[in-house]
Amino acid sequence: MENTAEQAGAPVYLDAASAAPLHPVARQALLAALDDGWADPDRLYAAGRRAQQLRDAATATVAQCLGVRPDELTFLPSGTAAVHAAVLGGLAGRARAGKTLVHSAIEHSAVLHAAARHGDAREVGVDRLGRLDLDAWDAGVRQPGTALASLISASHEAGTLQPVAAAAQMCADAGVPLHVDAAQSLGRSAVPPGWSLLSASARKWGGPAGVGLLVVRKGTRWLSPYPGDDLHRPGPQGPLNLPGVIAAAASLRAVLGEAQAEEKRLFRETEKIRERVKETVPDVEIVGDPVGRLPHLVTFSCLYVDGEALLHALDRQGFAVSSGSSCTASTLRPSHVLEAMGVLSHGNVRVSLHRGTTSTDVDRFLAVLPGVVARIRQEAGM
Repeated sequence: MENTAEQAGAPVYLDAASAAPLHPVARQALLAALDDGWADPDRLYAAGRRAQQLRDAATATVAQCLGVRPDELTFLPSGTAAVHAAVLGGLAGRARAGKTLVHSAIEHSAVLHAAARHGDAREVGVDRLGRLDLDAWDAGVRQPGTALASLISASHEAGTLQPVAAAAQMCADAGVPLHVDAAQSLGRSAVPPGWSLLSASARKWGGPAGVGLLVVRKGTRWLSPYPGDDLHRPGPQGPLNLPGVIAAAASLRAVLGEAQAEEKRLFRETEKIRERVKETVPDVEIVGDPVGRLPHLVTFSCLYVDGEALLHALDRQGFAVSSGSSCTASTLRPSHVLEAMGVLSHGNVRVSLHRGTTSTDVDRFLAVLPGVVARIRQEAGM
């Protein structure tokens, strides 16, 4: 009989790349802000002035963490909203230069949807490790009519770090601003300089959901793609989630303080996963760059295994993982990222760790996985 999660032990959450568990510092800051930061920060009465002080302090904290000016930073309702504002606002601001958006083939679906909405995009491929084709990128951004380029800092599916610095230099040489989607890397790996716009999501580093970051560097033309907004600076649609912003700022500072030690610890654990999966699961492909990668994320694909069946089987064993594309998993469509890499796109599992993941959790997962895969293959007649 297959063990249930209760028999096997406490449930283990291994999907931090979708949303990391709330950092203890974020929880403390959020609870305090619910009592102290609920008023409208644009009002002149005492409660409003207090909310304004908290907003300004949170903005200053995040700006310092990112190495940018406070007036270059805006909080938005989500990472997706930040991506849409960056791409559509960046294109609107550069309408006189052209209409084309250049982007990699492995961008998050938020970028792809914005590109489709805009209607004029040029896709640049990646190699089998998920690394950007820099020659094609250089040719793409130099094409006449290119208004904006967008590049994810690290693959949200395979974990491969992208050559942001080199891509940014090519954009600078071509006079094209670069938007970097830093959702997966911020708080875990340093984002190389040279970009003009940057977006991120607080829930990826252990902040609360409902907070996205958008940075528009001085000198970058940006026009709001939305009605009723300030035409020269981004702003949230509706009231600011101030308690969430305060918690996001506090947790980002805490996460960056832990980042060096956590990077080493999580890299050891994901390296163990990469090695043990290859040893214990037949017909498996570990995807992504084995070295130049995010420290907390591993994706592997199992031949002759249905991704949905694998996800549910692991869930019954008490392990929460992703299968399929991280940004389209609810549809269970094959991952566009893995397809662009030319690797097996079905039967894949993305394991992403967080500060609360222990070595024991990883060992339990590795002990259960081979049997789960073997049972699914047996049931499928493989």
